[in-house]
Amino acid sequence: MSLVADLHLHSKYSRAVSQNMVLPTMARMAKIKGIDLLATGDFTHPLWIKELDSQLQEVSEGIYAVKNGEQSGSLARYILGTEISCIYSQGGKGRRIHVLVFTPNLATAHKINEAMSSAGCNLMSDGRPIIGLSAIQLCELLFGIDDDILVVPAHIWTPYFSLYGSKSGFDSIEECFGEFADLIYAVETGLSSDPAMNWRIKDLDSRSIVSFSDAHSPPKLGRELTVFSNQLSVEKKTDFSYQDFVGVLKREGKWEITATVEFYPEEGKYHYTGHRNCKVVQSPEETKKLGTTCPVCGRSLTVGVIHRVEQLAKREIGEKELTITTSKEGVKMFRWQKRPAYMMLVPLLEILAEVQGVGPSSKGVQSEYERVVAQFGSELTVLAKTPLTELERVSGPRLRQAVEKVRKGDIFINPGYDGVFGVVKIWGEEEKLAAQPQQESLF
Repeated sequence: MSLVADLHLHSKYSRAVSQNMVLPTMARMAKIKGIDLLATGDFTHPLWIKELDSQLQEVSEGIYAVKNGEQSGSLARYILGTEISCIYSQGGKGRRIHVLVFTPNLATAHKINEAMSSAGCNLMSDGRPIIGLSAIQLCELLFGIDDDILVVPAHIWTPYFSLYGSKSGFDSIEECFGEFADLIYAVETGLSSDPAMNWRIKDLDSRSIVSFSDAHSPPKLGRELTVFSNQLSVEKKTDFSYQDFVGVLKREGKWEITATVEFYPEEGKYHYTGHRNCKVVQSPEETKKLGTTCPVCGRSLTVGVIHRVEQLAKREIGEKELTITTSKEGVKMFRWQKRPAYMMLVPLLEILAEVQGVGPSSKGVQSEYERVVAQFGSELTVLAKTPLTELERVSGPRLRQAVEKVRKGDIFINPGYDGVFGVVKIWGEEEKLAAQPQQESLF
């Protein structure tokens, strides 16, 4: 049995309502995406936790479902999670760290909120509260409430607001979390890095590496995912518990991480070093040669994730060190030693948009997305599991070719930098010209 999880969700309470990031909608969208388990997000927000209290029911220890939801179990389940922003000074430097916090149950979530409020944290400020506690002080508060609370550093390479961030982070987990470093069992990669980049960091050898999507709206769910598997015979998804989740991150127990689904890291908005206002973009090689001063305005460039990894890496992991296999459906999988495998995919809306030559929010793309997903059951099934011949039968040769190229990694990406998302192109200009007559006949 496997569970597909996306456990990094947050938004302002007003955004949750205006963008329909409400519990029933997210649970339904998750199943469309192929996700079994979501984080609730934002349990620290006083208004949102009231929604959690009124709308959720516990279906197994620490796992929740929407009340009066579909009885067939076709909606995704929830685990209680939130993101917290710690802004403080340590070692003579300003620090900005984002962490994910998971809690065993609603009662413990309320205790966390009470303790944070007593410590002077303004929980009404945002769905992701901005607090003045250090990472060490936050851990002291949380673990003083319950040993089973989990703290996971979020999007750990983002230049701003992250564990290893070039602007305000640290060089090690111990430097950041002090005496609580041994209780940090996992880290989240963020959109701008993939597991292979993180495998180069010896600081992470004893820790699980998870990938979640930090969604701000229902369509953004599932950009990155983590697959938990249990080799034992389990009949119902509700048998998965919070303690099983703890065991997954600790790498002990009957469940384990078997794979992650990754955004192409170049598509992340902080992959390369650069300066958005001056349109300066530098690869790690260029940054080593040219430095981190903007040649246009003279200010400091935002050091990208890939360059920051190079600064902290203690080993090389190139293609020769990786084990690269291809699934029977043509999906390229990457492995290193005994670490879980990963695959890199492009969201189906982006693929359909390029197939049709229009924007992903266009009616034609939305309509085809709904039709294809309804045919095969979920977006993840379309992207990674459906035979290419079936895709062609349902949606034509152009979609088949696009999905095949994504599965192989045969695509073009202009890397993101300094807050600008990278641009993914499935077809190069020459391929587009060659395919133009066929495309016109199809559409």
